[in-house]
Amino acid sequence: MSSIFFIILRRMRAPLIVLIVIYAVSVLGLTLVPGVDANGQPAPALSFFHAFYFISYTATTIGFGEIPNAFSDAQRLWVTVSIYLTVIGWSYSIVTLLALLQDKAFQNVLVVGRFARRVRHLQEPFYLVCGCGETGALVCRTLDEMNVRFVVVESREERVQELDLEDFKTDVPALAADAMSSRILELAGLRHPQCVGVLALTNDDNANLAIAIATRLLNPQLTVLARAENAATVDNMVSFGTHHIINPFERFAEYLGLAIEAPHTLRLLEWVTGLPGSQMPVPHRPPAGAWVVCGNGRFAKPVVRELADHQFRVTVITPDASEPVEPPLQRVVGSGVRADTLQSAGIVEAVGLVAGTDNDVNNLSIAVTAKGLNPDLFVILRQNRVLNSPLFEAFSAQFTMVSSRIIAHESLATIITPLLATFLGEVRKHPDDWAATACARMEGMFGNEVPQVWTVAINAAEAPALSDHLARGHAEISVLLRDFQGNDEPLEALPLMLVRQARHSLFPADNMPLQCGDVLLFAGRGHARDEQRTALVNANVLAYLLTGREGSGGWLWQRFERWRGR
Repeated sequence: MSSIFFIILRRMRAPLIVLIVIYAVSVLGLTLVPGVDANGQPAPALSFFHAFYFISYTATTIGFGEIPNAFSDAQRLWVTVSIYLTVIGWSYSIVTLLALLQDKAFQNVLVVGRFARRVRHLQEPFYLVCGCGETGALVCRTLDEMNVRFVVVESREERVQELDLEDFKTDVPALAADAMSSRILELAGLRHPQCVGVLALTNDDNANLAIAIATRLLNPQLTVLARAENAATVDNMVSFGTHHIINPFERFAEYLGLAIEAPHTLRLLEWVTGLPGSQMPVPHRPPAGAWVVCGNGRFAKPVVRELADHQFRVTVITPDASEPVEPPLQRVVGSGVRADTLQSAGIVEAVGLVAGTDNDVNNLSIAVTAKGLNPDLFVILRQNRVLNSPLFEAFSAQFTMVSSRIIAHESLATIITPLLATFLGEVRKHPDDWAATACARMEGMFGNEVPQVWTVAINAAEAPALSDHLARGHAEISVLLRDFQGNDEPLEALPLMLVRQARHSLFPADNMPLQCGDVLLFAGRGHARDEQRTALVNANVLAYLLTGREGSGGWLWQRFERWRGR
C-alpha cells in the first residue's frame, strides 16, 4: 500500500502543484479586486472565506453564483480568467491520472499488492507452486480436486491469465513474476504460518535452484520439492539439503530398468503414484536384444546407460559426430527420421527403438519410419509437450515418457502422502513375484483405475473416536474397511502399509490389531476415504462398526445406557 501511495504522489506531484497554485492565485485575486454593493456603489473585495468558497464550486464546475453580492466588472473579468485557468489545471490533472492508471508499472504494483493481501488472508494450509507450465498446471488441477489450497508464481503473464480461466473450486492467488526473487517468494507466502511446502517446478534449473536455496535460508522448516534436469543442479541441491529432487530423465531410466527386470514392481508403483481416476497403462515388457536409440541428450543418455547395464546391444544415432559415445555402444551419424540411417543402425534386426529427441514431431517421424521397416519393434517415445498427446495416443507406443507427468505424479505422491515414499522404498526391496501378487489384489479391487492414496494416523488429533476406544478396548484394521452406510458391505479400500514403532508391515492383514500411534497407508475410492474419516472421529459410527448396534447420541443417554447395563 505504501508503494502505491508513493507512486501516486510522485506521478501526480506536478498536477497537484499546478492546481494548488491556480486555486491560490484565483482566491488571492478575488480578495484584492474591489466589488460593488446592492446599490452599485463601490464595496470591499471578498473575504478569504467567500473567495475560497466561490472558487471551490466554480472551478470544479459544480455551479456558479455571485455571492454575497453581484460582482463588479473587474471581479467578473478576474473570475473569467480563473475559470479558464482551473479548467486547464483540472484537465491536466485528469489526463495525468488516466495515464497513471494505464501505466504498466502502476498496474503491476496494484496487482502485486492485491496478490499479497490475498495470500496474507489465507487461513488454510497451502503449497507455494513456482512455475505453472504443463507440470505445474497438472499439479494445480490435482491439488484443487483434492481440496488442497495453493499459491502460484509464474514468470509468464499469459499462463497466469490462463490459470484465471481454470474452473478451480477455490480462488487461487496467482502472480506473474520472477520466482527467483526472494521478495516475490515472501509476498507469495514463503514465511506465512500456513505455508506447508514449496514446489519449484519451473523449466529452468537455475530458477529451481534459486527457489530451493531461498526456501532453505528464509524458512528451513518448509518441505521443498524441486525439479532438476541437469546432474550439476541435482548435486548442488543435494549439497544444501533439498528434501525431494526429481530428475524426470533419471526417473524414467529407473522405470525402464524396473520394466526390464521387475515389471510387476513397476506396475505396482504406477498404481499408487498415478493420478487418481486415470486409467492404468498397459504393462511394459521391453524385450532383450538389439536396440536403436535416436538422440544422445539428457533423456537418451540415462536410457542408454540402463539398457547397456542390462546387457542389451545398443546403437546410438546422433547428428553430431563429435558427441562422445562410450563403448561397447555403437554409433551411426545421421538423423533418425531418414530410413537409410535407421537401416544403417540395424533397425530391421533390432527388437526395440527409443525416439528420444527434444522435438515431438521428429520423435513421431522416427517411430513411424522405423515401424514401417520393422513392425515388431518395441517403441519408447519421448513426448515433450502434453498438447501433443492426441498424436502420441494415435501412434500407441508401448512406452511413452512425458516429463511433466512423471514430475507431477511424484510431486503429488510426495507432498499429499509423505508416507507413500516410504512405501515405494519398501516395495523395491521385495521380489517381483511378491509385487505380482500385490498387483493382483489391486486389480481385483480397483480394476484398471488408479485409486486415491491417503494416510490414517491413529492419534487423538486425527482419530479421536478410535483413539478413545483403543485406550480401553480392542479394534482391528477391518473396522476401517466396513461401510456403515451399506449394510456392512466392505469399503473399496486396501491397506498398503502399517507403520508401528519404525517397523513397516506391507499389505497388513485385515485382522491385525490396531494400537494408538499406528500410521496406516490406504488405497481406495474417494467415498471410502470419506467414510473412514467419519468412523475415525464419530464415536457413534465407530460403535456401530464394532458392535453392529446403533450407538446412543448424547453424553447423558450414554450414561443412562451404562447404568442400565449394570
